Amino acid sequence: METTQESESASGEAGKPKRSFGFPSAVTTLAIVTALVWFVTLFIPAGQYQLDAEGSPIPGTFTEVPAPLTPLESFQQLLLSPINGIYGLLNPETDLVSTETLGVMFGQIGVIVFIMAIGAFISVSFATRALEVAVAGLAHKLRTRGWLLIVAVMVLFSLLGSTMGFSVETLGFYALFIPLMAVLGYDRLVTAAMIILGALVGVMGATVNPFSIGVAAGEAGISIGDGIALRLVLWVVLTTLAVLWVLRYAAKVRRDPSASLVGWDEPAGDETATDHAADGLEAHPEDVPESLTRTQKWVLIITAAAFGLMIFSVIPWSSIFGAVAGPADYYNLHETAAEPYWFELGWWFPQLAMLFILASVLVGVVARMGEKEIVRLIAAGASDMMGPALVVLLAGGVSVIMTNTQTLDTVLNSMEQLVAEASAGVFAVITILVNIPIAVLIPSSSGHGALAMPLLAPLADFAGVSRATTIAAWISGHGLTLLWSPTSVVLVGGLAIAKVGYDKYLRFVWPLLLMLFAASAIIIAIAASVE
Repeated sequence: METTQESESASGEAGKPKRSFGFPSAVTTLAIVTALVWFVTLFIPAGQYQLDAEGSPIPGTFTEVPAPLTPLESFQQLLLSPINGIYGLLNPETDLVSTETLGVMFGQIGVIVFIMAIGAFISVSFATRALEVAVAGLAHKLRTRGWLLIVAVMVLFSLLGSTMGFSVETLGFYALFIPLMAVLGYDRLVTAAMIILGALVGVMGATVNPFSIGVAAGEAGISIGDGIALRLVLWVVLTTLAVLWVLRYAAKVRRDPSASLVGWDEPAGDETATDHAADGLEAHPEDVPESLTRTQKWVLIITAAAFGLMIFSVIPWSSIFGAVAGPADYYNLHETAAEPYWFELGWWFPQLAMLFILASVLVGVVARMGEKEIVRLIAAGASDMMGPALVVLLAGGVSVIMTNTQTLDTVLNSMEQLVAEASAGVFAVITILVNIPIAVLIPSSSGHGALAMPLLAPLADFAGVSRATTIAAWISGHGLTLLWSPTSVVLVGGLAIAKVGYDKYLRFVWPLLLMLFAASAIIIAIAASVE
């Protein structure tokens, strides 16, 4: 009897599926990162630099200061960091981020509202099947040349990233490309990599971006055009490496679907309008695509106009063509030092969010949807983006902790000590490395440049390295970090929308990261040594 019971017990246990370790979701990963950063700040002494008249840190003036927060207050900062990551405000007098102050927006509420508006627009648009039919037609034409689309998108996004920092705006393009890439035989990792690497490699190889190069050049006291030849070489080399890496994986997945790192199944209970469209196109490939109806053609015109207006409205034309160096802000105000041209719109997240909400309503009216159906689809599309929204707000909370504990200047001081008294070539490479942890804490290139370049510029003079080359090294370190850092909104937000696991992405991208670092370090070290 006991033997029979033991046998049944053993067979029952054998029949149960074994639990295997699964990498935590993006939300959990960022929650862990937030807790770790907070824990580390408990052991980092607070410190401050003296500031010049323009608010930039003065080299050699760092001093430790008493901790601004008690242990209990520090713990409260940990608990409040997600809320501050949404709508925390930076007090200009105390430099404290909180929700109970008057100041400049520090949280990511603008990005969150923008991606929810994108979700609403996509939900209404896909309900008309206009994008689905158009995607099927385009896929039919590109059925043997999918690689050409990958190259075109990556080069375009890299060019926009290099010239004006175009990166967060790419969050709106996933819904357009996921169905198209799926019907062409590519998995979601190809789509995510195409968009993320395209834009962020452009940021890494920035040429005249006023939000990174312009700020750094202004802090270093040089023209934005100084060193542009070196930065152009970097942009070409880095973009080429990224494009070839994505093409290599894309060709392997299309040739052998089992080689996909992310698989082809959708997470249960997590379908969106984009997912349904992608599944439908994959399940029912047609040799002869459907013809667009008149209504669907109008929907496509509205879609093209909305995305085209978005790109045009955020480009700081006067700063790019005028090559103006000076203070700029990308994430919050989207302002540069240059006087805008008369035709510049200067839009940012508030205007972009309303652009897509109004476009959603217009599509619904054109498609003769009822008022209740339009409202339902808008609400459903916005709710589809709540997962990515949670990721974005947690990413913003990490910077809040470093700011409010006043430990950021201590990290900057460590950077200053590491690069001091290094030879020219070594200084250039170390500059790339020391800016990596700072970029994790300050994902904004304009904020990072305003803090780091006043310290790096005079040190570069002592090392015999031009300030233009130092800027190239700095932006290489910053851009490289955005390609893997869990605090990079463009990265974690994009992966969340594409439903690609952070661990799967890292498994795919880490060899490329090493190649990008090696290429930039060699090019910059040679440039520094021959000056």
